[in-house]
Amino acid sequence: METVYVGLGIVVAYLLGGLRVLREYERGVYFFLGRLWGAKGPGLIFLPPLFARMQKVSLRVVAMDIPPQDVITRDNISIKVNAVLYMKVRDAVRAVNEVENYLYATSQLAQTTLRSVLGETELDELLMNREKINTILKTIIDQRTEAWGIEVSAVEVKDVDLPPEMKRAIARQAEAERERRAKVINAEGELQASEKLAQAAHIIGAEPAAIQLRYLQTVTEIASENNSTTIFPIPLDLFRAFLETAGKQARSGTPALPEKASGDALPAARSEQKVKA
Repeated sequence: METVYVGLGIVVAYLLGGLRVLREYERGVYFFLGRLWGAKGPGLIFLPPLFARMQKVSLRVVAMDIPPQDVITRDNISIKVNAVLYMKVRDAVRAVNEVENYLYATSQLAQTTLRSVLGETELDELLMNREKINTILKTIIDQRTEAWGIEVSAVEVKDVDLPPEMKRAIARQAEAERERRAKVINAEGELQASEKLAQAAHIIGAEPAAIQLRYLQTVTEIASENNSTTIFPIPLDLFRAFLETAGKQARSGTPALPEKASGDALPAARSEQKVKA
């Protein structure tokens, strides 16, 4: 009986030693006598001791930091760029059986792809079209890692470290662009103001009373400043009647002075005497 109990104890210990618990996000890829038997999990599984080996694989999204890479862009500018890659294991069996270390392999592939893609990109395109660069990186890396059972969900370029002289050049360019916009806006304002002034002059020219109203408004604005000296501008339209009368008299030959002054007649003009030779 003791032998039976010992045997049963050994069997129970063997069975208990082969029990494994896998979490919801874990899968166990196990090999029996060196041959691939597949993946199991989650939950409680049995792994025969001494005959089988299991490797756990996490199915959660992994945020992998891509170290800063020295890149020379297409326009021959040396920069340092780092990025972050988001990936997850889609097929646990291929992730273990097709590549030795899928995390290390994906990291190296992301670094080389980052250098090659940015080497064919100009600096302005990298700074302005970052979403396009991210899409290209994600597509290339995802195609290469598909055979490993890895799915790349996103690749984001984080920091672009520029040399100091390039930062100064970009700052000068931005300042010049701001000045150009200011000049354009000022010119557009002058154009709109001139158009409005031309419309106002046309309206005032068509309505003579408008100039008198504008004159009274100007006088009101001057008086509201509480100045010790007040200047009253006199519009030329007030003298227009006198100027027209004087012009008519000059054209008709009528003398500008009256023939009588204080009741006395003015002396007649002397007749010219002809000089005889």
